[in-house]
Amino acid sequence: MVAWGAIQDTKTTVMYMSEISKLTELRKLMQSMERTLGLEKLSPVERDIYYAAEELSKADQEVRTFGLIEHTLVQSVSRPTFFRALKSLVEQGYLSQSGSANRGRYVVNAPQ
Repeated sequence: MVAWGAIQDTKTTVMYMSEISKLTELRKLMQSMERTLGLEKLSPVERDIYYAAEELSKADQEVRTFGLIEHTLVQSVSRPTFFRALKSLVEQGYLSQSGSANRGRYVVNAPQ
């Protein structure tokens, strides 16, 4: 006779593996889309900042640094890393500094 605990452990393992499989497929799909858009050359932090900027820009044309740094995708990134990546995105043309303010506001540009 199989113990109930062993059955539960097996069910949990199967569910876990099913979830990992789903994540694997999602990750492969994201990588494919990133390649298609030319985003694969960005670092993971740069991509997350770009994604956050794109999401925040839907409500307004400009994205503020404060909104970006507080976004869920980049909350765990250190400030120095965040600002290095932000500068890199501007240098590469993914973001532009807004003409309506000196600093801290950006416009999202389409991937090249």
